[in-house]
Amino acid sequence: MTQNPKRYTITAALPYTNGPIHIGHLAGVYVPADIYSRYLRLQGKDVAFICGSDEHGVAISMKAKKEGVTPQEVIDKYDGIIRKSFSDFGISFNNYSRTSAKIHHDTASEFFRTLYDKGDFIEEVTEQLYDAKANQFLADRFVVGTCPKCDNPEAYGDQCEKCGSTLNATDLINPKSTITGETPILKETKHWFLPLDRYTDFLTKWILEGHKSDWKTNVYGQVKSWIDAGLEPRAVTRDLDWGIDVPVEGAEGKKLYVWFDAPIGYISSTKEWAAREGKDWEPYWKDEETKLVHFIGKDNIVFHCIIFPAMLKAEGSYILPDNVPANEFLNLEGNKLSTSKNWAVWLHEYLEEFPDKQDVLRYALTSNAPETKDNDFTWKDFQARNNNELVAVFGNFVNRVVVLTNKYYDGVIPTPNEFSEIDEATLNELKAYPAVIASSVERYRFREALGELMNVARLGNKYLADEEPWKVMKDNPERVKTQMYVALQIAAALSVLAEPFLPFTAAKLSRILNLGDLKEHFKGFSKFLKENHPGATDVFLDKTLGWNDISEHSDLLPAGHKIGEAELLFAKIEDEEIQKQIDKLEATKTANLAENKQAEPQKDLIQFEDFAKMDIRIGTILEAEKMPKANKLLVLKVDTGIDVRTIVSGIAESFSPEEIIGKRVSVLANLAPRALRGVESQGMILMTTNAEGKLVFVNPDADAPNGATVN
Repeated sequence: MTQNPKRYTITAALPYTNGPIHIGHLAGVYVPADIYSRYLRLQGKDVAFICGSDEHGVAISMKAKKEGVTPQEVIDKYDGIIRKSFSDFGISFNNYSRTSAKIHHDTASEFFRTLYDKGDFIEEVTEQLYDAKANQFLADRFVVGTCPKCDNPEAYGDQCEKCGSTLNATDLINPKSTITGETPILKETKHWFLPLDRYTDFLTKWILEGHKSDWKTNVYGQVKSWIDAGLEPRAVTRDLDWGIDVPVEGAEGKKLYVWFDAPIGYISSTKEWAAREGKDWEPYWKDEETKLVHFIGKDNIVFHCIIFPAMLKAEGSYILPDNVPANEFLNLEGNKLSTSKNWAVWLHEYLEEFPDKQDVLRYALTSNAPETKDNDFTWKDFQARNNNELVAVFGNFVNRVVVLTNKYYDGVIPTPNEFSEIDEATLNELKAYPAVIASSVERYRFREALGELMNVARLGNKYLADEEPWKVMKDNPERVKTQMYVALQIAAALSVLAEPFLPFTAAKLSRILNLGDLKEHFKGFSKFLKENHPGATDVFLDKTLGWNDISEHSDLLPAGHKIGEAELLFAKIEDEEIQKQIDKLEATKTANLAENKQAEPQKDLIQFEDFAKMDIRIGTILEAEKMPKANKLLVLKVDTGIDVRTIVSGIAESFSPEEIIGKRVSVLANLAPRALRGVESQGMILMTTNAEGKLVFVNPDADAPNGATVN
């Protein structure tokens, strides 16, 4: 663990530009990384928060083929959507680049060439899957087949998404090309491999021995299982038509494999940022006094904890990550998030339906973050956290303080009188919270840290409830001055402590409290930024309070300072708004079922005479009642046009007797009678199932009379 680092390099997983960003991405990677970066900046630390679009690899090619456009059109479209989503949700990257940028192509090529010249690669001719009909080698994601470990019939050539196993395309049972549907053949091709097995001792010592106590158990456990299973050489090149050319002779038509080129994107993005800001990029990647932290999801653990460190070690001049606090997965309403099935809450759509509620989603996702296990996002929980916590606790406290200050003192902070024991205790407790929250953040326990932030608001609510300044005002207005002064210090502290978690709320609260007018009162944070970050934007320079000011001062809002009028920080979310989102997901589920539903195979051929034997009539259900002691059966009286007869039908679990009386139906009239539970059934009602698997009556859509035959 890096002690007292001079600077921080923080990376967030590069999102694939083959689709928009959804809440799973936000919860798993980008909000935790943003909380950590914002917290460090408030501490006055030198931070480079780095990310960018991952624009190479098979996922892009597949999307382009599906949409009938070029890969460049795909990446340009989604890079724009992703950038806007990140900006809209306040993800405060110092730089967001693209792996299609020239600086990245140059950086990745140079990195490969360095390892190549040092002899770190194995050059080998191997057999790879080849689609003869498409006349091309098949990259991993262009192959599907049965997983050899869990029998999932839809595993990809690089990974089984059902059991999580990492695979090679040649491992699949009954592989098929996703391009043509053909069974691929094996064909020889030359590639370059990174011999991971050579780094087993290094990885064992560095991670299994060196990070046993400070890395997350889920990360440590996955790394250990990989190392224990035995590391093998891994190809760093692919036969593709989209990506970075392999920069050596004899590699025509070959590209750098995306897992090799993508993490180098962190380095090239840092270079891009440093060049823009007039900085030297190398200390952020090559100085031992720099703390490097990778924020990723659990599906990227092997790349960031084994493969990328092995690459950095092979190159020789780079530092290694101090921590890789990977999160588990976030599910949605009990089901796995899926881009292809549209089972997601897309960020750009969320803001259309919940405008100006970025912090509500950030709060809900952090409160329920999948830090150690998969968690589930539900709209009801989202509503409850907003209404019962943000509105009722945080917003309620701030609103009461600001309203009372304007009511009693025209918004001017009163001069306090002598502090009582409860005042002193409250201010001392307030001063302790920055260290408490910091401890959680620095251990990457952001859910725990957010809970402590809310405890600051609860401290304020309890103080007001116990002190009741609205009652004391009648008999002891001088006492109220002290009470309101103390409460206002808590509000000011909230504007700082909330900033990493709820940046839009913190900015709004800062405006309400007119913290921008206090630049001369607190110069320290701005002074640091001006000296150390000459290119810092106004949003940082305007911040007048730093994290440590809360612990060191009792006059965050000094007497005589004037605050603004009250504004609601949060608004209640009504049931109708939530039901709309639930209905939207249900519609998606229905559409997916309809799309994926496969018709049963056709039965054996029959002759016309066989069909002609069936007498199918249009009828109307006249009566219906449940069969005693039979959960599935209804006893029906049906007018077939020939007669009124009794038919026993196994539809009781799908329909109540009341809702089907008067229903038009199709009846197989000449089915031989059959006794069911002592009742003779004289026919059969024709049914089918819809996309959701629910029973549906087969009935005429025209006004056919009872007794009409179906031919």
